[in-house]
Amino acid sequence: MTTDIATTARTARLERTTSESSVLVELNLDGTGQSDISTTVPFYDHMLTALSKHSLIDLTVKASGDTHIDAHHTVEDVAITLGEVLKSALGNKAGIRRFGEATVPLDEAIANAVVDISGRPYLVHDGEPAGQEYHLIGGHFTGSLTRHVFEAITLHAQICLHMRVLGGRDPHHIVEAQFKAFARALRAAVEPDPRVEGIPSTKGAL
Repeated sequence: MTTDIATTARTARLERTTSESSVLVELNLDGTGQSDISTTVPFYDHMLTALSKHSLIDLTVKASGDTHIDAHHTVEDVAITLGEVLKSALGNKAGIRRFGEATVPLDEAIANAVVDISGRPYLVHDGEPAGQEYHLIGGHFTGSLTRHVFEAITLHAQICLHMRVLGGRDPHHIVEAQFKAFARALRAAVEPDPRVEGIPSTKGAL
């Protein structure tokens, strides 16, 4: 595996290459939600585009991998790289709001996300209807990958995420509501708070 990471201000860029995939992720936390996404997994492109749009994080993702075997490796490696880049762009986390929460509907589906930029990776993910993990969405993206994406992001960004599906029937809507809820909660959590001086923690570090 090779990596090449660069960080300036609240932006970061990382190239990650393994025998299974090649991934480039670049982001700007203080963007306007502009994105350029190509992972060779179309539904995942759709979800990452929504993540960018609703978090106001400018996001570039270019990835290719062994999708002739399964989309799993490419999807996971993009999420790992995204988490690493998010962590880098946050720097020492001085002046951020730290916490964010959002509940987002998509027609019959609704999801709630709560984010803590805590420095401690933790994921709580529940509420998906029985069988959601087996649905093949868009011909490439298996429902079980949704949790896997959030696991990889939280672990590598070192954030805490509570994601709960509160309702839903359509597998596409159930996943999309989660990505949009995460985006909105993340937007609030990484946003600078003019009233915060230094690190928003009694420990003095996050």
